Amino acid sequence: MSTLPLLFRVRNAVIERHQLEGIDPSERYFNRSIMVKRVDRGYTAKVIYEALEVESGTHPTVAGAIREIVDKLKSLGFTHMRTRLNFKGQKYLAEKESWVDYPD
Repeated sequence: MSTLPLLFRVRNAVIERHQLEGIDPSERYFNRSIMVKRVDRGYTAKVIYEALEVESGTHPTVAGAIREIVDKLKSLGFTHMRTRLNFKGQKYLAEKESWVDYPD
């Protein structure tokens, strides 16, 4: 039997939440959560910004799924983006984790 908590063994469950910050195409600062799910072949990520919903494909790593979200937002005019892990399962980590910057 796996020693991982049940939350990490369940497919299609949100396993991590990352904070995303940046500037939107209207030059406004924004802050949203990226939800990361474990799926059959890896990880997917999703963010909702106002009426815009951006979802990644399946990636072998969490970082790959998040990078796809950032790249899609960049193609829509978003800039100055950075992310940070906020929750791993139910554990709150935000102030302990470093920011990952995505240069424009």
